Amino acid sequence: MAAIQISNVQKSYQSAGKKLQALGGVSLAIEEGEFFGLLGPNGAGKTTLISIIAGLNRADSGQVLVQGHDVVRDYRAARSKLGVVPQELVFDPFFTVRETLRLQSGYFGIKNNDAWIDEVMENLDLTNKADANMRALSGGMKRRVLVAQALVHKPPVIILDEPTAGVDVELRQTLWKFISRLNREGHTIVLTTHYLEEAQALCNRVAMLKFGKVVALDTMSALIKRISGSQMKVQLAHGELPASLHNLIIPADTQAEANSFALRITNYAEVEPILANLRQAGCVIEDLQLQQADLEDVFLQIMGGGNPQ
Repeated sequence: MAAIQISNVQKSYQSAGKKLQALGGVSLAIEEGEFFGLLGPNGAGKTTLISIIAGLNRADSGQVLVQGHDVVRDYRAARSKLGVVPQELVFDPFFTVRETLRLQSGYFGIKNNDAWIDEVMENLDLTNKADANMRALSGGMKRRVLVAQALVHKPPVIILDEPTAGVDVELRQTLWKFISRLNREGHTIVLTTHYLEEAQALCNRVAMLKFGKVVALDTMSALIKRISGSQMKVQLAHGELPASLHNLIIPADTQAEANSFALRITNYAEVEPILANLRQAGCVIEDLQLQQADLEDVFLQIMGGGNPQ
């Protein structure tokens, strides 16, 4: 059984008399224990999809199951399996941090869980703010409390919607250390983020949304290897790049410096034939760098019209 099963979900809105499609038949399964990335540009439909999974919005058609529970017909059971960290800083200004977390626990019928609340606060570096009023906290501290609220009922599935947007490096490191621990302990994590280096470091598998549709879905390593390849950057001291290598030039990086070229390679076995070509042409290499492609390369290629799935 998948942690989250999304089947042909469609959602449209009416705006100024026009129908705007937010989701156009999204289908995917997020497996138990995965660290899953849901990526896409602004307006791709990520937050709409998360709202539907959390039961805060209803799809026009299709179905979403959370650990086998339908998010519409069995809302209470589905919601109890989820911990959701929203983008917006939403908080009640009349309570302290500890009171806020106790109140959140009560929504799920949980009481006398101060030991877990203490552990969550310690792992998010909130212990010294436990008795501070929410109004007095900085934006970064409020963000930590949002994460803590999502975790008070020990949900098996945790959804993080841009959790580190606009926060400091310390919080990012603290959060990922704790979330990675929870993932190792069996929790399923779903992450949306514009920090692609975070997604690459943390996620095992990624789905990319574009205009409300899934345009890529694969493991991180397979996606990078299949779509983007690697780069070989060559700085020539003497000689001209032979014509036989011109088809490998990456146009955006061509002539960043005089006699400097970025060549696309799909695997490292191609390096020696390229070097042999350069030697045969009488080229003298001043500098040579091999760069592994990353998730940003993949993202830009797909969002710019590259090969889907």
